[in-house]
Amino acid sequence: MHLTPADKTRLTGTVTVVREPNRPDVAAQSDPRVISTVSEMLSAIESKGLEAVRDYAERLDGWSGGMDFEITPAEADRLTAGLPADLREALDAGAERTRRFAQMQRAHLTDFEDEVIPGVVCGQKYVPVGTVGAYLPAGRFPLLASAFMTVGVARAAGVPNIVSCTPPSNNGHVHPAVLYSARVSGAERIFALGGVQALAAMAFGLLDTNPADMLVGAGNAFVAEAKRQLYGKVGIDVLAGPSEVAVIADETASAAMVAADLLAQAEHGPTSPACLVTTSHRLATEVEAEIDRQLAGLATREIAGAAWRDWGSIYVADSPRTAVEVMDALAPEHLEILTADLDYYLANLTNYGSLFLGEWSTVAYADKGMSGTNHVLPTGRGSRYTEGLSVARFLKQLTYQRATREATEAQAGPVVTIAGFEQMPAHRDSAQLRLDLIRSGDADRLAATP
Repeated sequence: MHLTPADKTRLTGTVTVVREPNRPDVAAQSDPRVISTVSEMLSAIESKGLEAVRDYAERLDGWSGGMDFEITPAEADRLTAGLPADLREALDAGAERTRRFAQMQRAHLTDFEDEVIPGVVCGQKYVPVGTVGAYLPAGRFPLLASAFMTVGVARAAGVPNIVSCTPPSNNGHVHPAVLYSARVSGAERIFALGGVQALAAMAFGLLDTNPADMLVGAGNAFVAEAKRQLYGKVGIDVLAGPSEVAVIADETASAAMVAADLLAQAEHGPTSPACLVTTSHRLATEVEAEIDRQLAGLATREIAGAAWRDWGSIYVADSPRTAVEVMDALAPEHLEILTADLDYYLANLTNYGSLFLGEWSTVAYADKGMSGTNHVLPTGRGSRYTEGLSVARFLKQLTYQRATREATEAQAGPVVTIAGFEQMPAHRDSAQLRLDLIRSGDADRLAATP
């Protein structure tokens, strides 16, 4: 997530490069080995079914439970019984806030119908997809809020069937806190299954469930590639790569806060990009030094330090307008604004997954579900053309129309003309038939027929 030479030529202002990676941004799932492995696995599971799923689960997850991957309510109660009370309370709060914001979004997606021309009424209605498969990761870091964003938001959208999978990576068992998050988000059927085999099992309907209409949830490069290859057979949320963070800051920002917020996302993984665009040369220097200072005492410095060393960038922009141009080119997943004039950036920025305005708002809050917005967001400049996961992604916007006999001339006449020019006689005849009925008077006899 840094400026390319082509990006720099399109800027109207001046940018000073303090630091930037000397390599192109390439998603991990673009690795040919990942693509080939996923393709082979999906093909095997599609042809051999649950037997192939079990084989992969045994080899890759260390699964020893045979064909029964489902976690019963009694087992879930046992596995989650030992969770600390304060963690339960925090997860309850995150699930509720995320659900509440999704419900607020749903309330603003309204069905309607109206008259386009006299006698022609068109409308739209929102209908939830039938079955959603939610993948709940539990790798290096168990992302406890993922269930809020996937299972909980799908519930708020009214999806009737939700299947959840999470890997049995905790001594042959699923992570208890991930399991608790899933249940408090409204998950009913949860399976101890990870990786590509989980996505394939949900997509192909191998878990005694309907085949998924949509797959959602974050994961590693293999999970992301599986979603890419399954797209078309099923819908997906986003094709997400490593987590990204960017900050726009001016001379009023705290270097300590900027550094802390950049490292909070760099901590996700050694390939997670972090970028600062500032209008202050002084701040750029201070932030670089502050990152080194904070890394020295950070328990995850091997991860965050590698991400910053290899993928970190700092640019000094000559004006707020240039800062906006830089960020709209980068189109980051998460974007924080730590400036005196927040409204300028809110009004002018257009490409980002989610925006965090002011020093009292941080990406970490949304990551853990505390602000209520969804953290499943586009990466790799995807926010140039798409948004992140929300209640709207689980809903199909369906249109319909009804017309009166009196509206026939206004519609059929132009269709006959257009279809004739296009040399599509069946389209022409479909419209002409209705014109002929009206002009011959047969339409009156049809209306009178019981």
